[in-house]
Amino acid sequence: MGTHHIGAELGEIASAVIMPGDPRRAQRIAESILINARQVSDVRGMLGFTGTVNGEPLTVMASGMGMPSATLYATELFREYGVKRIIRVGTTGAIAPHVKVGDTVIATNAHTTSSMNQLRLPGYNFSAASSFELAVAAHRAIKPGETVHVGTIVTDDHFYLGAPSSLQLLGSYGVLGVDMESAGIWGAAAEHGREALTVLTVSDHLLDHSQDMSALARETQFQTALDLALAAALG
Repeated sequence: MGTHHIGAELGEIASAVIMPGDPRRAQRIAESILINARQVSDVRGMLGFTGTVNGEPLTVMASGMGMPSATLYATELFREYGVKRIIRVGTTGAIAPHVKVGDTVIATNAHTTSSMNQLRLPGYNFSAASSFELAVAAHRAIKPGETVHVGTIVTDDHFYLGAPSSLQLLGSYGVLGVDMESAGIWGAAAEHGREALTVLTVSDHLLDHSQDMSALARETQFQTALDLALAAALG
């Protein structure tokens, strides 16, 4: 029997999960990498698939958009299905000037505008961070010629509220880009003593929109990020 939001039976979810936000991206990833892929969940349209990669079980499952949705799915995967590691594969809007559209970001920690993680440790400023071991595994998989940045992102509740002045300030503090899910997934991992990582494709630059990816490109151009995520998931 599944959970409130995941239809898979126990045993149908692998211990390692690749987690894009977009259900269509989850299906594309599953079709491109999984051997003997089978759909194990479609509750509320959040598609999940399990198969194998190089003989190792792997699940690809969408998280939806934003920290509340991503945290919900990560929590159920960790708590109910015994998942050991989740690697988010998504997109980011770049902030730092040296980060370009088409680059890849291995995110190691995140500032956030959300209060979700603050509720975990009342009186403390929760430090949202990825797994060091997973980040190292992803970094070791970088191929010559690939432009990959490693460092801090910001997980933002608002998609349209980023004022240029605040983005420039974040950039001055070394923030590479922004997403809407990572800090929540990492909070769930910390709560359950599990591992999580985020690897992102730079789809646009928030201070220079001249080379932004199209909606189709956002959905399909993620190969480097996926390769690094697989190295972390199966390493």
